[in-house]
Amino acid sequence: MSTNQLETRSVSPDIEQQRHRGSPPAHPDDPLVGPEHLDFNEDDDPPTPRFMQDQGAWKKWKWVPYPIRKYGKAAYKWMKGPQNPKVWKIEPIFPVVQHAPLRLLDKFLPNRTHQILLYMGYVAVWVLTFSIVMWRGQVASEIANYGMPTDISCGVAYWTRNNGCGIDGVNCRPFNGSSFAFRCPSNCASYRVLNPRAVGDQEVVYAPLVVGGPPDPANDENPVYRGDSFICGSAIHSGVISNSQGGCGVVSLVGEYRNFVSTNRHGIDSVGFDSYFPLSITFEEGIECKAKDVRWSLLAISVVFTSILSLFTTSPSVFFFTVFIGIFWQVGMASDPPSYSSIPALFSDILGKFLPAMFCAWVFYDKMGVRRALRGLTAQVEKTVLWLGGCWVGALTNYTFDFIPIQRLTGHDLDQQPGAKAALAIIIIVLFFVVAGQVWCFRQEGRLIRYLKLYALFLVGIIICLLLPNLNLRIHHYVLALLLVPGTSMQTRPSLLYQGILIGFFINGIARWGFDSILQTSVDLQGDAQLGSPLPVILAPVINATLSTITFTWNPPPGLRYDGISVLVNDVERYRGFFGDEGSDHFTWSRDNGSNYNEYFRFGFMSGADSGDYTKAGIWTEELEWVAPQPGPSRIKGRALDQHEEQVPRSVW
Repeated sequence: MSTNQLETRSVSPDIEQQRHRGSPPAHPDDPLVGPEHLDFNEDDDPPTPRFMQDQGAWKKWKWVPYPIRKYGKAAYKWMKGPQNPKVWKIEPIFPVVQHAPLRLLDKFLPNRTHQILLYMGYVAVWVLTFSIVMWRGQVASEIANYGMPTDISCGVAYWTRNNGCGIDGVNCRPFNGSSFAFRCPSNCASYRVLNPRAVGDQEVVYAPLVVGGPPDPANDENPVYRGDSFICGSAIHSGVISNSQGGCGVVSLVGEYRNFVSTNRHGIDSVGFDSYFPLSITFEEGIECKAKDVRWSLLAISVVFTSILSLFTTSPSVFFFTVFIGIFWQVGMASDPPSYSSIPALFSDILGKFLPAMFCAWVFYDKMGVRRALRGLTAQVEKTVLWLGGCWVGALTNYTFDFIPIQRLTGHDLDQQPGAKAALAIIIIVLFFVVAGQVWCFRQEGRLIRYLKLYALFLVGIIICLLLPNLNLRIHHYVLALLLVPGTSMQTRPSLLYQGILIGFFINGIARWGFDSILQTSVDLQGDAQLGSPLPVILAPVINATLSTITFTWNPPPGLRYDGISVLVNDVERYRGFFGDEGSDHFTWSRDNGSNYNEYFRFGFMSGADSGDYTKAGIWTEELEWVAPQPGPSRIKGRALDQHEEQVPRSVW
């Protein structure tokens, strides 16, 4: 065997293949040599020829321009999330500290039956403590010569708006010589009128309706208020009761009074009125009455019991439903109760709202992600601070979010309330960053597309509601919770906080206001705002300076619907005439010679017993000169004479 042959055999096959790779094939038809051209990886994604790209799943979208399809596919791929989704789970900070309550419970009560008995006894002690404190809070000392104080809500007044008291106030008599003992809850300084109320030529809105005060601004003695002032707000302004604790006192009718002084006292700015009013009120001095609003004591009890429960349980159902029930009754019975005449009536009201609210609680827990957010969570302190703390913040919106200048999320309120649009813009910006964070977390879990479909369905429903004729969409507290809670169905620290706040919103909305409709007519949304009805056209009045009289005439009504006219003088109805009756084409008003005060006149059409919008106030000055009213309505809705309104019970007049 020759040497050359030995050298040839000693060459490795791999080296031989490398030699072949390094040199080009001798002929174009020679086979390609090398195993790398024969390997095939199933995971490879070879480029698809352009003419074949429309033959796949995107063929039905062929009518869409290619760039849009390209970026749409990229967005869809991004929304699907990573190939290995990450399930978020909170790892406790300082686990030794956060697990300490659980270890303590397992050490002394390892038996599950004993733990259940402890839970039942714990809830029983909570209910008993709450009931005893609330019962003691209803006890007020009897006032000599006046008896037991009558519970009234923050918006109660003697006089109703516009022509609700009838001609010359006959439906609101007597004007003097009557007194009664009252009791107000706490926080009445925050009770405001949501639509403008006329006081002469002024309009009071988003403020307590308190007209008048002490005649001498230097002291608190002898305060006198107009009869349409809120009694509780006036009592706070005069110093009879406190805003933080509420209290009781005696209010008396003192008849006609003039020149109500505007002052700032005890956190309330009263409104001045430089003319007279037939019914005025004052508060008796030297009254001894012991009464205390226990809502803060009840709140402390509920916060302590819910916090201890949160620290010692890992069961999502036990934690959620117990906390939901406890906070619901705390809000409804103490922290932000609806208007009520007695405790049994309040209990009946809250019980009627409680049963459907519990169904919604189950939907939150089982279908909207509360169980997912709380399941397996052992960060006891973080759960208590974030979820439970957020829930209390949301449930106490009448305190925690009272500084936000948005009372109702309607176009009418946003237009007329100062600062509302700026506040809404800030809220939208904050929500944008919150939503962006939640979207990223859902993508990491691979659930983003599913939830985008859900919210697309919500959006379609909202659009349909917006398009329905003669109805307006109203976003209530509970609606916000129903819409946004699904977006918190993951176990992250921000989600715990957001979810707790939203559940609190739901509790406050239902316990305070109930399941109000999300679709309301324009009349329902207006409440006591203007109707947009035609206004009387008042001709130049005839003034007789010798007799101190002024005579008004007006143009005919715009249609057969309006059959009369109503005239308010100093916000009291003084004339109601129906067209066709004798003397119905004019109204004459007289005053005493030498009177040194202004008088304010407003005019509105009547339709049967209902009045439409009233004009702005025209002024007959003390110099017997007429100042014509400004264009437009006085922004106060007319009312039927039998419409219900918060008023002092007739039994105590």
